[in-house]
Amino acid sequence: MRTRSPWFHVVMVPFTLLWLAPIVFVVFVSLREFDDIATRGLGALPTGISFEGFATALAGGAVATALLNSGVVTVSAVLLSLALAAVGAYALSRYRIPARRTILLVMLAGNLLPPQILLIPVSRITQSLGIYDTLFALVVVQVGFGLGFYTFVLHGFMRSLPTEVFEAALLDGSGAGRTFWSIVLPLCRPALAALAALATTWIYNDLIWAMTVLQTDTKFPITAALLNLQGGYSNSWNVIAAGSLVASVPTAIVFFAFQKQFVSGLLVGSNK
Repeated sequence: MRTRSPWFHVVMVPFTLLWLAPIVFVVFVSLREFDDIATRGLGALPTGISFEGFATALAGGAVATALLNSGVVTVSAVLLSLALAAVGAYALSRYRIPARRTILLVMLAGNLLPPQILLIPVSRITQSLGIYDTLFALVVVQVGFGLGFYTFVLHGFMRSLPTEVFEAALLDGSGAGRTFWSIVLPLCRPALAALAALATTWIYNDLIWAMTVLQTDTKFPITAALLNLQGGYSNSWNVIAAGSLVASVPTAIVFFAFQKQFVSGLLVGSNK
């Protein structure tokens, strides 16, 4: 077994420390009192630990409510997107649908459009449908703009599944629905996990669509709430740092929870 050279670690340690430095700095700032920062400056080490910034961010900055909104939107949009994408990819990869390649390319082409040119049309459409300024509107927008990419990825994965598996299922009398549920979905678990991690990060961190279809502060997701937090507590660096740390926790948990499946999904087919 080939061992990795110790020089690899020597070279990578400075890069690792450089990457961790901003995170450590934000943690230190979040644990300091406002008076300490105002007196001694941002660059000074904390003289003590204070959770004043976290309490203010969660209560006065409405970060707790925004986290709940982001959770509702992210979970709903990810589950609905992957469910629809899996069904669509299965149909496009296993059945002779007329112009199926064109359908797939049109779905994917929607992701190539700059979102800036769609802000006003999307806002007007949600208003005409009567769903403007609702979390449901944000879920619909996130599903609509992510569905094409998720379908494209799952379509390629499902096409690579062995044909013998589907022939055996057909001989056993398995219908399309049972084959999809009992065979295709379990085999697509790595790809679904990888897409779930990516979709969670994209949807949770989105700001542009939230500002497009929402206007009530209490309905804002965490990204929009942090923007308001910076405006309301522009001089309270400990509050802003604390809010940023709280906002980053869910995506970090998702990444570490799906890390193994995420890497497996990215490496699928690399050894073929």
